[in-house]
Amino acid sequence: MENQTLNADILILEGLKVSPQSFLLTFVFLLLIYIFIMVSNLGLLVLIITERSLQQPMYILFCNMSINDVFGATTIIPRLLRDLFHPIEERYIRYADCVLQAFCAHLNASASHTVLMIMAFDRYIAICNPLRYAAIMTNQMVGALVAAAWAVAFLMVAILVGLSVRLSRCRRALLHPFCDNASLFKLSCESIIANQVYGLGYTVVLLGSSLGSVALTYLKIAVVCLSSKNRSMNGRALQTCCSHLAAYVIMFVSGSAIIVLHRFPHLSDHRKMASILFHVVPPAMNAVIYGLQIKAVRQKIVVMFTRNTVGEMTQ
Repeated sequence: MENQTLNADILILEGLKVSPQSFLLTFVFLLLIYIFIMVSNLGLLVLIITERSLQQPMYILFCNMSINDVFGATTIIPRLLRDLFHPIEERYIRYADCVLQAFCAHLNASASHTVLMIMAFDRYIAICNPLRYAAIMTNQMVGALVAAAWAVAFLMVAILVGLSVRLSRCRRALLHPFCDNASLFKLSCESIIANQVYGLGYTVVLLGSSLGSVALTYLKIAVVCLSSKNRSMNGRALQTCCSHLAAYVIMFVSGSAIIVLHRFPHLSDHRKMASILFHVVPPAMNAVIYGLQIKAVRQKIVVMFTRNTVGEMTQ
């Protein structure tokens, strides 16, 4: 009886399917991307924390994006790399670990939307109401917005995954590169109508509120910029908004591709690849976008490298 319980708690995870010929290339590619994500995002995080001039609401919100990117990549990539060394039939994972990975993966995806929403709000206040920006975006307000972004994402995902955990299981194989909510409820032979209804509502509310708020924000920003004759202000607004909008578009397109491909069962391999790219492409691009597009951050990076170069030459 004990062995049966143990076996029920051990699942087989499909992982990443690659041929023996492409195994090494895939492993090195994923490893290099993971290292790049960690170094670039943590580097940006340390730079913002250590430089007083960058400790402003906009940059504090960037920190949350970097933290979420590191969190999401660490949830998925190390496990994919480890599983590459095992045949598909020997890629075991404990049910509790699978639930944790599914929760973290969905929390990362949800927080990507909620954090970018509050970043859009920050840009709206800065451009449309600049004289009151300091009064509105206080440390308390920034803290409240960040806490709300993570709390809403946490609550929505807790319900999503909780509905799947309540189900009994009659299967052990997960046909996905990593654990997610759909993989969890597909292990059950019970009715999953509640999961599907909530999952649809969760997707509509998250994507709808995200797209709606960002679109409305940028529409109002565009109206202000078009009605203003201050070219300098418009240039700064365009520079800061472009980085945020680029990050949002990359994240939204990556996430939407997964949802669309769910409607085509014969494209399951494409959907699996899209789900991996969602946790790889945005985290790899965000630090580059913010680090190179925002002048203050770019200048600090140049100063750091200049100091190191000068220091080495004088030794």
